[in-house]
Parts: sequence; structure tokens; C-alpha cells
Amino acid sequence: MPAAISTQEITITRVFDAPRELVWKAWTEPDQLAQWWGPPGWTNRLETIELDVRPGGAFRVTSVSDEDGTEMTTSGVYREVLEPGRLVLEEPAEDAWHESAVSVVTLTDLGDGRTEIVLHATIQTTEELRAHAEAGMAASLDRLAEHLA
Repeated sequence: MPAAISTQEITITRVFDAPRELVWKAWTEPDQLAQWWGPPGWTNRLETIELDVRPGGAFRVTSVSDEDGTEMTTSGVYREVLEPGRLVLEEPAEDAWHESAVSVVTLTDLGDGRTEIVLHATIQTTEELRAHAEAGMAASLDRLAEHLA
């Protein structure tokens, strides 16, 4: 019997030693996003990244496994863009692992050149695949911390 798909919530909070404007650029500029998006062991080819950072604009990143060349594409539409503090991205259904997803990225200036990120995702998927998604998001934020250092 297939696993039941339901609404799964993921919230990850991190503090980065970088000003909010720099963190915003890491999320919204293709050359920067290419350096950190996805888990370790995956490379993002700059020519496959599309970031039309405006409400209704497209978001697309194709990551390639360094181990075996497998490709993984994340695509969606920006639903909300409030520079430099908030992005809302909606991903359409993908038959591979989820029915739909909405991610909200909130950047808060903590002062002293530090920024808090709260990444909140609502995904229609299984509990097992939610755990994989959460691990992948956390690993991406680890890579972002390295990129900003």
C-alpha cells in the first residue's frame, strides 16, 4: 500500500554572520545561488539557473550529482518578493516526491552584521519524503553558511 500524502511542515532557523543584504543576494543572484544550492556533492550549472525575482517570476535550478551525473531540477514561481526580507516560492506538483510545495524565506537583520533566516516549507508529500526534504534543506543552509563565510 502506498504511503499517504498529507500536508507536511518544515521550519528551519539559522543565524548567519553576514549582513541581510548579502544573504538576500545569495538567494537572488544566479552566480551566488550556484555556489550553495542543494546538498553537498551536487553542482549547479550557472547556465541552468533562472531567477526572475518578482511576483509571478520563474525560479529554476538544475543540480547535477558529482557522483553519477543524475540531474535534479527545482522549479517554481515567486509569489511574494519583499527585498531584502522575504521570498515566497511556490513549486508545482512533481510526481517524483511531492504534490505541491510553498516555501517562505524570511531574513531578519539582527544587527552586528548578523542575519536570521527562517525557512518554512509546506509540502504535500509523505512523512518519509518530508524527512528527506528537511535534511536536504538543512544541508543547503550549511552550504550557504560556508558560502557567506
